[in-house]
Amino acid sequence: MPGTTSIDQSQRHSQSIDESTSSVEYMSRQAVIQIGVDALNEAGSDLICSICIKNGGSCCSGCSFLVDRVGCTNRNTSCTAWLCGFLKYLFYASGHLQEWEGFWRQVPGQGFREDRTPELFNVKKPLRIPNIRRLSEALANDLQELAAQRIAIGFIITLRDKIDKNIDQLNHCKNDPRKRSRIERNIKVLSSPFHHFQQELREYLLSNSSTCAT
Repeated sequence: MPGTTSIDQSQRHSQSIDESTSSVEYMSRQAVIQIGVDALNEAGSDLICSICIKNGGSCCSGCSFLVDRVGCTNRNTSCTAWLCGFLKYLFYASGHLQEWEGFWRQVPGQGFREDRTPELFNVKKPLRIPNIRRLSEALANDLQELAAQRIAIGFIITLRDKIDKNIDQLNHCKNDPRKRSRIERNIKVLSSPFHHFQQELREYLLSNSSTCAT
């Protein structure tokens, strides 16, 4: 998984991500993968992934490209673009899921744990994900506390998958307000144990609204 970076490093990553994808027409496969890895790194994915892995929920489990003590030996566009339920919720709640998905829709040839992405292809939309690492830290704290409570065997992984399923369903009911409202309520209930995250999210959204107003 991506390594931990400091806030200063994250800010530099954010700037480089923005600059490397602005006003571009063609981009290499490796450059797109690196942009995705840097964005996830900055967002704090490693903090959340570590909780899942400790609870037996590694998304890379069983992959033939995963080597013990080495990690992934075949990083590709599809695995870089993919988000688990918790990372998807992080981006959804902070308002950046559409940004993430919109960027990766430009990348052709994505499969399951592999890709057939061309070495060079057209990219028009940049990826702009701000520093949300504090949100990840808060969510990781919530997940750690839930895991310590031992509510049920596999609870963390079941919760992750339920959140993932509900957020995915939102994409299929854009023209059905009643169904969308029901799914959003489901997500709110599923995420109700995330007390640290909700507090940090309120501060994050308040800070963003104040910045936009100035």
